[in-house]
Amino acid sequence: MDTHSDAALAATQVPEMENVAVIDAHHHLWDLDANEHPWLRDEPPPAFRYGDSRPLRRNYLPAHYRADAAGFNIVATVYMEAEHDPADPLRETRWVHQIAKRDGLPQAMAAAAFFDRDDARDIIFAQAVLPLVRSIRHKPSGVAHPQDCTAGHQIAGSMRCPRWRLGYRHLVESGLHFELQTPWWHLDDACELAAEFPGTLIILNHLGLPADRSQAALQAWHAAMSRLAQAPNIRVKLSGICVPGARWTPELNGWIVREAIRLFGARRCMWASNFPVDGLVASYADILSAMFVITRDLAPTDRARIFSGTAAEVYRL
Repeated sequence: MDTHSDAALAATQVPEMENVAVIDAHHHLWDLDANEHPWLRDEPPPAFRYGDSRPLRRNYLPAHYRADAAGFNIVATVYMEAEHDPADPLRETRWVHQIAKRDGLPQAMAAAAFFDRDDARDIIFAQAVLPLVRSIRHKPSGVAHPQDCTAGHQIAGSMRCPRWRLGYRHLVESGLHFELQTPWWHLDDACELAAEFPGTLIILNHLGLPADRSQAALQAWHAAMSRLAQAPNIRVKLSGICVPGARWTPELNGWIVREAIRLFGARRCMWASNFPVDGLVASYADILSAMFVITRDLAPTDRARIFSGTAAEVYRL
């Protein structure tokens, strides 16, 4: 976990406009005047892994995204469901299609469905026929701390929950990918899921959420990611690894990013901004420039996969 090489790289200036084609594989948009997002409205705000979510309570539309991404060669983007009103997940998807037609982005999206609900099959198949939809995200239930995660657990709503698995089977039938957001101590559940349904691509969001940067936690994260990497139907987003109150730098995140690339290979990794959420702790330019620094020693073909090729393949762009 040595950061000396990161510090040396960071000392080298990164051009503000590096001519690298980039597909942003995971960002959000929202119009709080038009749509319901309970987590961006409710008081008190629900618990949030980056701390206070109130600064996100503003409209974030393609013009705002383009202003944040200015100076970079963003050739396509992928919208990620933004915890819209769970009573009507299709409304969010239709709204995104309207935005894409009007403003020219996103070019693909991950929609919402809830695998442990009675309407899981109907919602999944209704999402699947909409032209921008490539995948579904439903965050499985779990425990908040690794010490509470027991072998063979049967947590309701988790990846091991029979009702949740039934809904996941409908996803498999639909041909869509699965967007998985879960902490690293539940990645063994994902290994089982990947093995049971080898024909369905699982896209791990935010590197298994390695927020605890203690040596013991990083070693446990690495071990869990190493096991997950053995499943060929896994792809990984190099995103969402901010630490509350800490600036996004190569020194902070370089080891995590490089180890993920080493474990999964560049052909299974893709960069994503997670904006505007990650804007709570860094600018778009800070994060993407830092990723250019972290990956600078990779072969050009590997960098091309990370910044555009893998996302283009996965999301059919």
